[in-house]
Amino acid sequence: MMTAAGPDHRRHAPATQRNREPILGVLRRVLPAAGTVLEIASGSGEHAVFLAGSLPDLIWHPTDPDPDNRASIRAWIAETGVTNVTAPASLDAAARAWPVTHADAIVCINMIHISPWPATQGLMAGAGRTLPTGAPLYLYGPYRRDGRHTAPSNEDFDHSLKAQNAEWGVRDLEEVCAAAAGSGLTLDEVIEMPANNLSVVFRRG
Repeated sequence: MMTAAGPDHRRHAPATQRNREPILGVLRRVLPAAGTVLEIASGSGEHAVFLAGSLPDLIWHPTDPDPDNRASIRAWIAETGVTNVTAPASLDAAARAWPVTHADAIVCINMIHISPWPATQGLMAGAGRTLPTGAPLYLYGPYRRDGRHTAPSNEDFDHSLKAQNAEWGVRDLEEVCAAAAGSGLTLDEVIEMPANNLSVVFRRG
């Protein structure tokens, strides 16, 4: 859920306030010291400006297919004055071609469970095309493991997602890993995070 954050185009997603510090802690270790980070499905843009502001040696490249979200990202960039975030690009993860052809890392937070499965397949294919050898793809969100939910709250969340859209839902981590492997990505690390979420790190083979 996103709400208006002010009289301009800024949107606010409450979860960003809760999860941004734990995510930053992982990204400090996982991301390269310098280079370009491509963020897929940047949403409101709050993660982009916070993470970029905390990692000043990286260039953050936010993307989102929704024009209202891109307007929110631009408004957050203007509001915070962060200088290492590029203007947001229109990018559909499921598309066969992306407008970005190279990145030193890819970050995708809370997209896989609120998009159709082809978006995840497209994300993996795009990462395989875009990342150099050894570069990370970082995912954050809830997952099932071995076909089971990791907490009752995640099961309830899964039901609510499917009630909104039958193509959404908490994915099996094993299926996500299989899609990644098909695009030349190897699972590097799974980190348990607050609120029954996971950080999942793949590396381009």
